Amino acid sequence: MPSLPRDATETRRFLATKPLTGKRVIVVHPAWHSCGSHQVFVSQMQAYRTLGANVHSLAIADFPGWSAGSKAHHAYLAATQDLIADARHFAGMAWPQMATPGFLGALGQWLHGDAAAMLCTTTSNARLPAELLGLADVDFIHCNHFFCMPAARALKREYSCPVLLDTHDVQARQFSLRNAKRWRLPPKASFEDMLARERAEMQEADLLIHLNDEEAQSWRAFLPDMTHVLIYPAIKPVPTAPGGHDIIIVASANYPNYLSAKWFLTEVLPLASDIPVRIIGNIDQIFRAEAPALFAKHAHLFSGRIDDLEGAYANAGAILLPTTSGHGISIKTIEALSSGAPLIATREAFRGIAIDPATLANVALAKDAEGFAAALRRRTEMPLTPPQARQTSDTRRLYERLFAFDAYAEALAEQVHTLLSLRKR
Repeated sequence: MPSLPRDATETRRFLATKPLTGKRVIVVHPAWHSCGSHQVFVSQMQAYRTLGANVHSLAIADFPGWSAGSKAHHAYLAATQDLIADARHFAGMAWPQMATPGFLGALGQWLHGDAAAMLCTTTSNARLPAELLGLADVDFIHCNHFFCMPAARALKREYSCPVLLDTHDVQARQFSLRNAKRWRLPPKASFEDMLARERAEMQEADLLIHLNDEEAQSWRAFLPDMTHVLIYPAIKPVPTAPGGHDIIIVASANYPNYLSAKWFLTEVLPLASDIPVRIIGNIDQIFRAEAPALFAKHAHLFSGRIDDLEGAYANAGAILLPTTSGHGISIKTIEALSSGAPLIATREAFRGIAIDPATLANVALAKDAEGFAAALRRRTEMPLTPPQARQTSDTRRLYERLFAFDAYAEALAEQVHTLLSLRKR
């Protein structure tokens, strides 16, 4: 296999050779949908299929009782029709396994906030489908998230093949962030304890893939003896035209998104209450549970999960990124970049991306709530951005340079080729 091509034309020619033809990969991932991680899984499988590989998807449920054939399984399949693989498989922990000592012990740890222990125990009890264990051969496994490593390790033993692990951030940080705001039995699980479990699960991976600069630097420090590579995720672009008058926030149901949206509703919106804003995504579920009074006050702003997200981006006159917390790269930021629309954002929205957002002409950066509200008012007083300007905007060009699908597929091919070459030695 040649070294990486240097420009877009050579990249397209390289991909056209389908350099992974004849190879089979199992992509292991949580059974998630309607979130940024799901979009990464979709891109991975599309990339491997583009490269000529035979792709098997193994979705692992991270909640007890969500076993194969359950209602949760069917709901997951219905919500992930955009995930295309040569074969799709599902595994989860059955209800009777909750009575085992191992799970009860993990439940006790979870009550103290140790999500790492609970997730690993749940996925360890997921029964792998027989059809996935009866394949003629598997060349490599691409695992997503440390808590799916129990399944990846089992498959590695079955097929004697290498494992690439996509880390998707330092998850112990996310768990600690949630614990800071939620009731847990004392003593709360520490970041160090959860990080230790995370590191232990990752040890049997042959290569660690990181999605952003911050994450890569952290893991190189935490696991200096392992092989690390930074590959920005490929996220499907959203339309750059025609644009409209809607001002939108797109957010899935995770806790950092909740904190960011809550800041916007309580600190920013009161300073611009006459400006209509549409909040899209299943973030409404967390507000209903965590802040029902705040949700009731602003229920008219929440659209929930919608089928035509591309249409929402296409009709947006501006996209808001009021990010205040979280770790790792923000998938919704990448989608917003690809739209070419005017953005109003905090610097935190660009975490993990090695650029200075102040250099992007169609981005208005805000340091605080007052600045965010002022930028929002200025945006509504400006004319709509014409479609051609969106296509050639700074943010669209940045998206194409860092997050284009072809560049992502090319980078994966290079890493797989290196890993398989080492295996033959």
